[in-house]
Amino acid sequence: MDYYLYFIFRFGIIKQTYRYTIIGEVIIINVYDFDKTIYYNDSTSDFYVFCLKRHPKIAAHFPKTMWAFIKYLLKINTKTQFKEVMYEFLHEVDIDKDLPDFWETHKSKIKPFYLEHKKDDDVIISASPEFLLKPICEITGIKHLMASRVDPKTGKYTGINCHGKEKVRRFNELYGNAVIDEFYSDAYCDTPLALKAVQSYMVKGDNVSPWKFRRKDKKT
Repeated sequence: MDYYLYFIFRFGIIKQTYRYTIIGEVIIINVYDFDKTIYYNDSTSDFYVFCLKRHPKIAAHFPKTMWAFIKYLLKINTKTQFKEVMYEFLHEVDIDKDLPDFWETHKSKIKPFYLEHKKDDDVIISASPEFLLKPICEITGIKHLMASRVDPKTGKYTGINCHGKEKVRRFNELYGNAVIDEFYSDAYCDTPLALKAVQSYMVKGDNVSPWKFRRKDKKT
């Protein structure tokens, strides 16, 4: 019955607004990836380069990071293990100063299409660190963020990288049977979330187009 009411809502017959849009017992929300979806480029890469310019000694971590990346490509290590090594550059930064300064110069990279369509109950789900995205979410007025739990001082993870199927697990853990009305991402690695949505969209630069599911994907 709840899904029947949802589809009535979807076509404009019922419209209600609370903290979330709710019909019966169904929560209805829009979900977005962050990097290259609502933000131009990759925020982690941008922050890394920003910090490298301020703290050149980060370059001393290059050999260890590259070796960890090779081990990841060879499937010796997981993506989480690789990223923990990469995030060791955080040992060299002043996170309390560098992070606010970074977003002061990069907040303009939030894409116009998102600012035009933003809703109060949007959910952002990203593999980037939660500590990195939290300030820009506060600046932009985004209230609901799920991202990788990384210690901003040590680079160590709590849990695993919030990527692919892990995004679905995290979403289900918090929102249960909530309906994703619209989902936006720039990459097919987010197909597991796209499959959950009523409507999914692929974002390339400023172009937003309907998601084209591949034969190996199962859209039910």
